[in-house]
Amino acid sequence: MVEIARHRALALLTECTGDDIWSVEHCRAHRVPEQWIDELADNFESGFRADSHTIYFKDKVTNQFRGVRDIDLAVRIAESLGLQVDRVTAATFSRRGMVAAIKQAIMDGD
Repeated sequence: MVEIARHRALALLTECTGDDIWSVEHCRAHRVPEQWIDELADNFESGFRADSHTIYFKDKVTNQFRGVRDIDLAVRIAESLGLQVDRVTAATFSRRGMVAAIKQAIMDGD
């Protein structure tokens, strides 16, 4: 497993919301480990039935986007800090809720 300093992991986690896709360039600028970027980056397509399914980049709608979902990054960070993600997020029903539960568990020292 890739090692990341706790303070760096916590700084990244504070930026996660559960709703965003970080561009590969954004990940690199924020010093996400390159191995994590390679593992987590994927191609995403916008869905246009609901605004919550539409991908925006630089305030413009985009049909396709390559990046890292911040929910996946939050899970990876939690795992690197030794958190049992499945246990902590079992009662959550949304990506936003999962990130909030991860943040709370880490703050509580789980």
